[in-house]
Amino acid sequence: MPFGVDEAGKGPVLGSMFAAAVWVDDLAVLPDGVADSKRLTPDRREELTDRLRADDRVHIGLAEITTDRIDDPTTDMNSLSVAAHAEAIAAAVPDESSIPTGICDACDTDADRFARRVTDACSRSIDVDARHGADDDEPIVGAASIVAKVERDSHIATLSEAYGAVGSGYPSDSTTRAFLEGYVAEHGELPPIARSSWSTCADVLAAAQQTGFDQF
Repeated sequence: MPFGVDEAGKGPVLGSMFAAAVWVDDLAVLPDGVADSKRLTPDRREELTDRLRADDRVHIGLAEITTDRIDDPTTDMNSLSVAAHAEAIAAAVPDESSIPTGICDACDTDADRFARRVTDACSRSIDVDARHGADDDEPIVGAASIVAKVERDSHIATLSEAYGAVGSGYPSDSTTRAFLEGYVAEHGELPPIARSSWSTCADVLAAAQQTGFDQF
């Protein structure tokens, strides 16, 4: 299976989601140590991504799903994950490749359904499998997970440079929560980098409104 796909940033309340596809002719060209990105340190992920990008035998495709797309009421995260996987595959697989085969880390409780949806969303004929935990079981998907995570981390670092400490962007992160609360308190609205349709954002706005009422 010459390509693998995974995403990073599906669950955070801040910033974009990213999907990465990695395509190779031969799995043997993948560097040693490729594994699920969650099992690796940030420095190791950066090192492996640099090695993947520097190897002409490795093709990488990236797709970014912005907060505007995420907040669009006509879609949902499963559909956006499908779109991101299809966009990343299109960017990674060479045009001259025959019907390419690959595997995605399933972003749906029904892995077979996810595979069908990604196949239908692609602009060319492909053969896609999808499995839960593929980033841990398949090195090519592990490579994609690493690239996607590095891209998401770089995105968060850029947001931090622009807005100050935003944390990881996940709702459970106290730094992220404090950033949202502080921004709303100062500006009276959510920051443009927030996924305003997330319940965390609704909670922060409601708490700020209640605080305003309490002051009268």
